[in-house]
Amino acid sequence: MQYTPISMPLPKADPALKQSRRRGGRNIQGILLLDKPVGLTSNTALQDVKTLYKARKAGHTGSLDPIATGLLPICFGEATKISSFFLDADKRYRTVFTLGKSTDTGDAEGDLVFSAPVNVSDESVEEALAAFRGRIQQVPPMYSAIKHRGQPLYKLARQGIEVERKPRSVNVYQATWRRQDSDNIEVELHCSSGFYVRTLAHELGERLGCGAHVASLRRIGVGSFTVDDAVSFEQLRRAECIEDLDRLLIPADEGLSDLPDVMLSADAAYYLCRGQPVRASGVPRSGWVRLYAKEAGFLGVGQVMADGRVAPKRLFQTY
Repeated sequence: MQYTPISMPLPKADPALKQSRRRGGRNIQGILLLDKPVGLTSNTALQDVKTLYKARKAGHTGSLDPIATGLLPICFGEATKISSFFLDADKRYRTVFTLGKSTDTGDAEGDLVFSAPVNVSDESVEEALAAFRGRIQQVPPMYSAIKHRGQPLYKLARQGIEVERKPRSVNVYQATWRRQDSDNIEVELHCSSGFYVRTLAHELGERLGCGAHVASLRRIGVGSFTVDDAVSFEQLRRAECIEDLDRLLIPADEGLSDLPDVMLSADAAYYLCRGQPVRASGVPRSGWVRLYAKEAGFLGVGQVMADGRVAPKRLFQTY
């Protein structure tokens, strides 16, 4: 379905909403799990969602290429403080590689740079893909948002400029595939942050000797979030009032369910929210934790120190 940029008015505005507009937008909190459509940049999707919600502050949690669809968590208000946790989280993708053709961008939008007949067996595909499972070194593609001397690589690539990129260590926890037809394979991936699917397609094509590129790409998971729980722009547009839109938001701490939670006493919460490390029961030996107080609820995240105290790191202005 072709995406149409947001141009509709916000549904059923009320006096409080009009006042919030004068202040620069509504101060809303939470996370929206958006199912981004094809043909749209992540930033355009963010701006359209922000317009629908009339939000004062919002940010996405890691770019998806225009060719890609799928899960794009968008954080509002205080939730932007923990967006880096989703940016650094493991990702899951479902993608289709077209064999026999390599492009300069590594996907279907690029120009053809190599082609060869596809004469590979299932066994040879499995053997080639096996080389990319586990901890591997991957060179980021030129068509990426990584910056070189302040300039995104994709802008340099469009000028015909190629610069040296250092390999990065990434993890591929799972890589399964099935053949769709003689020229296309569907691959499902579970990988660490920083992994480039288009690089995998290109390198897999090189190993097979016939070339390959990404024909389609869908992100189906970010950390503990799945695309099954995401909402589309069509669903957002069907909202009859601003309250309907707000009901689609989830609490910020739901996205951090893999972190242990620590309940603080009122006194501990008081000092923690003033920047001081505190002691609490049930604290793990190390790592990040979610912090709660009975009266205030979710306070934010902290980190366990060597002496067992919890230091505040990213606190919400709720206490």
